[in-house]
Amino acid sequence: MANWDGKRVLILGAARQGQALARYLARHGAHVTLNDRRPPEQMQDAQTALEDVNVEWALGGHPLELLTDKNLVCLSGGIPLHLPIVREAQRRGLPLSNDTQIFMQAVPCRTIGITGSAGKTTTTSLVGHMAREALRGTAGRVWIGGNIGDPLINYVDEMGAEDLAILEISSFQLEQMTVSPDIAVVLNVTPNHLDRHGTMEAYTRAKERILQFQARQDVAILGRDDPGAWGLRGAVRGKLFSFGFSPLASGDSGTYVLDDYIYLRENRMDIPLLTNEVIHLRGEHNHLNVLAACAIGYAAGFPPAAMQAAVADFRSVPHRLEFVREWHGAAWYNDSIATAPERTMAAIRAFDEPIVLLLGGRDKNLPWGALAELVHQRVDHIVLFGEAAQKIATVLSGSRYGERPYTITHCVGLEDAVRAAAKVAESGDVVLLSPGGTSFDEFRDFEARGESFRKWVLELS
Repeated sequence: MANWDGKRVLILGAARQGQALARYLARHGAHVTLNDRRPPEQMQDAQTALEDVNVEWALGGHPLELLTDKNLVCLSGGIPLHLPIVREAQRRGLPLSNDTQIFMQAVPCRTIGITGSAGKTTTTSLVGHMAREALRGTAGRVWIGGNIGDPLINYVDEMGAEDLAILEISSFQLEQMTVSPDIAVVLNVTPNHLDRHGTMEAYTRAKERILQFQARQDVAILGRDDPGAWGLRGAVRGKLFSFGFSPLASGDSGTYVLDDYIYLRENRMDIPLLTNEVIHLRGEHNHLNVLAACAIGYAAGFPPAAMQAAVADFRSVPHRLEFVREWHGAAWYNDSIATAPERTMAAIRAFDEPIVLLLGGRDKNLPWGALAELVHQRVDHIVLFGEAAQKIATVLSGSRYGERPYTITHCVGLEDAVRAAAKVAESGDVVLLSPGGTSFDEFRDFEARGESFRKWVLELS
């Protein structure tokens, strides 16, 4: 919709995305109902934040009568498609949308959209860093958001044609989208959010939607080393670039590494972009994120000098292999973003030192077997916490004398886990919070979990 005057819109979910969309639509003349299952006493801050716009509130549940006379239903990120009110909206033929879709319909400038099971935030942040370096001294502004930071719908009215918008986009957001960014990126597709999507096939279909609505002049960028992402190349509508450590096939375009240098090949021409020496991020997975960012930067027209300067200046994003402190000779790292076993495996591989690993949180119905095998090869001590602790312990099948992991400790919550890790950690060890599960058994989100971990580690004395 280009004209929102008089349109009656129901927004499900009144967290960050729902509030931003409600403000935008109300300011553009829509009659907005903002619905959340939480009771009024838990929503006072949200209601105060929207006091300056005309929004009708419906709290404490999702009654089906809210659908009456509505023109559109918008879902915030945490709202599943199987919710009864969503299914009823679909049965009635009401269109579904979300804040990212509406932003993409309104944005006046070029867009880059980045999705994947892991690495989205680091890659999005690094591309934003490159863009700011590339656009320095020009009239163009760089906007970074979507699934990270502020929803960009908050700022779309301030954007101009010369700007660049860079979005991290989740599978939850992609489920309702019928518009694709000018540069669409799928980093990887590995098991994640199966508690929400049900099957890998459904999860993969959601990721694929970022490609499906591109035009021939658009660019798609896929991780060629990841079978899930590379398997989507049949859905590409425009120019295809790839990134990875594996060799580029003859005639293909993308980034690769040769003699410690990152190159991009296009039209059989090899263009040097930057040396690996300037990369400060730890781990092979982060080097893949840099390769992805370089492919994105090239597709967006960034000069190689701007890309190299940005990579040289870039450090880890909070809660993503973030160094917290050294205590009694052990280095403590916060990788709270690791909400799937696959991400924990990537974190373990980033270190050569002996590891004390904090595992747990809430399970997402994901397989833990491959992580258990890696733990037996690489991890000296395990500290389990949260709802998933017993499931993980069962998969690990206990600790055998003289074999890794040498000890397995069970804790109720993360604070106890920090203390337990401090007791077994020795000088030269890495103590790694990379839980493999979500934070929702104990915290609001992975950021709150990471901030608490950082606080408790800094309090060790």
